[in-house]
Amino acid sequence: MAENNSATIAMKVLVILSVLCFVLAPVLLSCRDGSERIRIGSKNFSEQIILGELLAQQIESKTGLKVERRMGLGGTFICHQALTAGEIDAYVEYTGTAFTAIFKHNAIADPAEVYRRVKEEYADRHGIEVTAPLGFNNTFAIIIRGEEARRLKIKTISQAARYAPGWRAGFGYEFMERADGFPGLAQVYGLKFAEPPKVMDLTLTYRAVAEREVDLIAGNSTDGLIEKLDLVVLEDDRKYFPPYEAVPLARKQTLDRHPELRRALNQLGGLISEEEMRRLNYQVDGERRDVKQVVRDFLRSRGLS
Repeated sequence: MAENNSATIAMKVLVILSVLCFVLAPVLLSCRDGSERIRIGSKNFSEQIILGELLAQQIESKTGLKVERRMGLGGTFICHQALTAGEIDAYVEYTGTAFTAIFKHNAIADPAEVYRRVKEEYADRHGIEVTAPLGFNNTFAIIIRGEEARRLKIKTISQAARYAPGWRAGFGYEFMERADGFPGLAQVYGLKFAEPPKVMDLTLTYRAVAEREVDLIAGNSTDGLIEKLDLVVLEDDRKYFPPYEAVPLARKQTLDRHPELRRALNQLGGLISEEEMRRLNYQVDGERRDVKQVVRDFLRSRGLS
């Protein structure tokens, strides 16, 4: 019986060692051949996937580091948690989103002050570095059909509020919940609709308003489908929304381990205007072009590939 027990124990140890070797072998090999991967994430809409791919190709081109793409993770809080937990090394965020949704501050209008405070709080609280802004501001955009805007001579959100009691609204999940989203907007502008706003995936809202399923949506000012679908962005005449500069975020631990990574990300500073971001979005959403090729062509046009 003792011999049988010894044989059983030896067999179990052998199985455990085999499993450990199988699990650890890729890790040990990657350490030995220097093939650590930089994990790039994004939120789950086209612009974010484009910007995630922009980071990925820039890193691959300028550093030689291998990149693992984790695009379309989800909304703001999922990406934030993934970054702070070390599941990804970098993604692109918007300063106003971080300021209000992540750090829970009331919105302010000064872009430089928002950037300064966001940069400081990411570093102090989470060990995350905010690199140079990419160059464009992607604010929430309150959008209606172009024909209604022209017929009713509506240019501002205040003007639209007069007609809202007879309209239906459609908003993304985040916009309904965030501090800089619908609750505050409704209070500032006195918005009341014919029925509670429909909550839908952000990517579906543009088609919904164009096809008259709803009459007003909250989109992004850089979305390429705005012009294609003859939609109109209303002026935020009461300055409700804060600035939303697009900025790459990266774990400081990763940047310190790879200083070339910091240099590569900072090279993207000021690279993209709002008009250019709208064009890139349209190439993906309107023309159905491959994201990787769109980004590759853009970087080549800027002499970065």
